[in-house]
Formats: sequence, structure tokens, C-alpha cells
Amino acid sequence: MRHCIAVASAVLLALVVPAPGSARMQPVAIQREFVFEAAPFASSHASTIVHLRDGRLLAAWFGGSAEGAADVAIWSSFRRSGHWSRPRELAREAQVATWNPVLFHTGDGRLWLYYKFGPNVGTWTGARRWSRDEGRTWSAVEHLPAGWYGPIRAKPLVLADGTVVSGSSVESYESWAAWIERSVDGGRTFARIGPIDVPRRFDRAVAGESRFGIIQPSVVAITRTHLRFYARPTLRIGRVCVSDSYDAGRTWTPAHPIAVVNPNAAIDAVVLRDGRTVLVYDDSATARSPLALAVSADGLHFTRFAVLDAGPGEYSYPAMIVDRDGGLDITYTWRRERIRFAHIRLRDIPFVAPQTKRNVS
Repeated sequence: MRHCIAVASAVLLALVVPAPGSARMQPVAIQREFVFEAAPFASSHASTIVHLRDGRLLAAWFGGSAEGAADVAIWSSFRRSGHWSRPRELAREAQVATWNPVLFHTGDGRLWLYYKFGPNVGTWTGARRWSRDEGRTWSAVEHLPAGWYGPIRAKPLVLADGTVVSGSSVESYESWAAWIERSVDGGRTFARIGPIDVPRRFDRAVAGESRFGIIQPSVVAITRTHLRFYARPTLRIGRVCVSDSYDAGRTWTPAHPIAVVNPNAAIDAVVLRDGRTVLVYDDSATARSPLALAVSADGLHFTRFAVLDAGPGEYSYPAMIVDRDGGLDITYTWRRERIRFAHIRLRDIPFVAPQTKRNVS
């Protein structure tokens, strides 16, 4: 018998912070609900979300006693008709933590789950499995060769011809760098492109912070061949960074920061059907709160238009997709205790005029 948890949802008005000199935007209606109220784990983090062919949503995340603990597994839940199914275990490794699940479809319709496993991010290994029936049954887990991770946290971009352009990254003791893993055969093999890093002229001294670089790229398509990624920076950069490809992901420019603050926290980005770019990020230099949304006409100059969650605690690691009606479906970590879901209608995402000012200070 199918078990469901009826989760109370609410439509709340999000406060809007207008850009300096701009007209005040209208409050945005946001539908919010928890993916689960109770679960067989104390801590949850790093969610992912995907639309299924039958109209359902599927979310996944890692959960256990604490991040990095040996009991941490990948969990999942389906949403249909406003209800989330009871969390079920999707992947577990023997006596070692799992991390950062990513769900997406390839051009052949196959649903993929990629994740990592290992005692920490510096020594983890990539893993994956796939489903041909939209998550009802899954293949055996495949452990990937050393150095091949798949999408490191954010969903990959799948181009019209089936090419998969996946944002990856490596975190070493002092240096972080982004990579692109690109596949032209539906994910059977990948070419690794990079490293894509940030020039040292953007380095700034931060007490107690030795790391410099970017990780966890979220890749979007500006045009058929012009791709862009948005990446999480270390505190010594302190702003969201972007890199561009003008040949469908084969080569990439050096990354550079834009005027969107970031406290070394995960972000995600999508391009709407009309070409506007939406970014979800923690709008703070030091804390993973508030979790905010910003919109841009050119993908470089952003105006914050809504807040998903704010206040004490952590609201972080968002995953965002465009729904069938053109609006936004988002999941994110709520205080490391639960995963929260939010929906915003397309008509509630404001239009903004293109800007001509420089994007790099």
C-alpha cells in the first residue's frame, strides 16, 4: 500500500528588496511545504529535485545522524497531488557516508542518480544508478573510476542534441577549482574539461581562511552554443562567480565574480523560457541565511525579488528547476533538520530591465 504524508502547505508573501534606484516590486506569493515531517534520521542536507513524465516530482537528499557520519544514506520522496510520499532509502554505502545526490534525465529518457561516498569531500568517490521507470525501480549501483565524479551538486545541463554538460569541482586543502564533465553519448563516457578557476587579482585576505577558488558549478544555456555557469566561491572571493562557454561547453573562460554576495554556500540557477535568469543563493557575506531569489535580464546583473527563508538557523543548498508551466520548483535544507519545498508561479517572477554597468568591481 502506498503511504503518504499529508504536509500542510502555505502560501506566504515574501518581502522584496528593490535594487537601488528602481521601482518597488510587488510582494511575491510563494507556496512552501516540508517534504517530510518525521523521518528515520536526525539530519538532512543537499537536496535535488526532478520532474517525472507522469507529472510527479522526485526529490532526494542525504540524511543520517550528522553530515559525514557513517550512517548517512541517500533518501528520496515523490510528490503527487500536493502530497509527499514517506521517505525511502535510495542508496547506502557500507560503513561510510554518502553525499550530494543529483537527479536528472538524459536525452534517452533514462533517470539518473549520481552521488558521492567517502569519509570527507577530499577523499570521496563518485557513484551512480539509473531508472527506466521514473524511479520505481533502479539499477545496481556503479562506483565510478577515480577522478570522475559526475555532477558534483547541481543538476547538469542536457542540450537539445543530448549532450550532457555537468558541473564538477575538486576541493583540496588550499585550492578549489571547477571542472566540466561533458558527455556526448548519454553519460556512458565523459570528457573532463578544466580546471576553470578565478584569477588571483580577485583574491582578498580573510582572517582564518586559507582556501581560494570555486566549486559546485550550476550550468545554464544562454543560447544554443553559449553556456554559462554560476559557482560557489570561497570567502576570499566572497561573490558568486561565472564562466562562459561559446562552443556548447567544450572550452570555458576564466571565472570572475559578479555583484552577488556569497558566504561560501551552494547556489543554483535556471534560465526561464523568455531568457531571464533566476539565481537562488544565500544573500549574506557570512551566514547561510537569508535564502533569496534574484532575477536578471542578462544573466550578470541581478535584482533580488524574494526571500524563501530567513532568521536564525541555516537555509541552504538549494536545488531549482523550471516546472511545466514555466514557474519554479525549489527544494532546500531547512536548519539541517528537514528539506523544504517551494513553488513560485511564472507570473510572480518580476521583469527587470537589462543593465549596462560593469559586472566586476
